[in-house]
Amino acid sequence: MFIQTEDTPNPETLKFMPGENVLKKGTVDFSNKEQSKVSPLASRLFDVDGVSRVFLGSDFISVTKDSSLDWNTLKPSILTGIMEHYSSGFPVLNDDALNNSETNNEEDTETIKQIKDLLETRVRPAVAMDGGDITFCSFEEGVVTLQMKGACAGCPSSTATLKMGIENMLRHYIPEVTEVKAAEL
Repeated sequence: MFIQTEDTPNPETLKFMPGENVLKKGTVDFSNKEQSKVSPLASRLFDVDGVSRVFLGSDFISVTKDSSLDWNTLKPSILTGIMEHYSSGFPVLNDDALNNSETNNEEDTETIKQIKDLLETRVRPAVAMDGGDITFCSFEEGVVTLQMKGACAGCPSSTATLKMGIENMLRHYIPEVTEVKAAEL
């Protein structure tokens, strides 16, 4: 198995691409070992000393490290963990794990449906290339609240992405949007 790695805008996060599907749909973000129990792959990666976050996308795994450690030290152990997982035959997620794909529901207003559609078609593919994801939380009184995941969580440039990129685009297409902000963790 050949696993490619790619830097992300977040210096504490690397994107690992195993050359095969990681998740069939949606994304899953684990910010600690306890949450990762539903994922044999994420659990294995949290066993590596210094791993602080694991994000699973369609064809990649983003791993965030403690800032005090160096990638040259961690990367070989992470690559080994990914290879061992894929050769084990275990699933990426256990059958009972929920996959948090973002979909419209009947209670969504037309504005919320438009916001979700723009996020799905224009924003999420771009941030996935950087090893992260952004999901819709709420729209209240003109303010869109989004959850930053994977490499986007804690990234120094995420505020600029939200304000200059996503906010400007949403305000252009949807006049009711006045501001975009990140959800409090």
